[in-house]
Amino acid sequence: MIDLADILRWAHVIGACVLLGTGGGIAFFMLMAHRTRDAKIIAHTAGIVVIADTVFTASAVVLQPITGYFLARALGWDLGEGWLALSLMLYVVTGLFWLPVVWIQLQLRDLARAAYVTNAPLPERYERLFKIWFVCGFPAFFAVLGIVWLMLVRPDLGLWF
Repeated sequence: MIDLADILRWAHVIGACVLLGTGGGIAFFMLMAHRTRDAKIIAHTAGIVVIADTVFTASAVVLQPITGYFLARALGWDLGEGWLALSLMLYVVTGLFWLPVVWIQLQLRDLARAAYVTNAPLPERYERLFKIWFVCGFPAFFAVLGIVWLMLVRPDLGLWF
């Protein structure tokens, strides 16, 4: 028989897959569009990326802590356990990098649209923002990988003395 903990675990794992998969997919498609240097392709791709981030990533970002909290309670885990506390810290780190990335994606989309409509080259601001977007993606992505590893292994970290 399926119990609440099984449903919560399933929902939490699906959420982690969505975060990791959407994040990796968005990064790949944005990079491939950027490499074309074609404002029309970049604008179109960035528009889709913004939608995907809004629908998939944002939904998972909201649901992950909720399912995680109730899963921990259902399984009797103390939220102060080292691996769990580190997971939560990495989640915050991920958010600190993800929020600016969302804003930057909107800017990249708008700058590429404007360049396409006016038949102008991509502006220097686009280039600067893309570099920031690219750099911010690495810590966020690796933090999510770290969280998934911590969830699977649940090492005894003893972070709290």
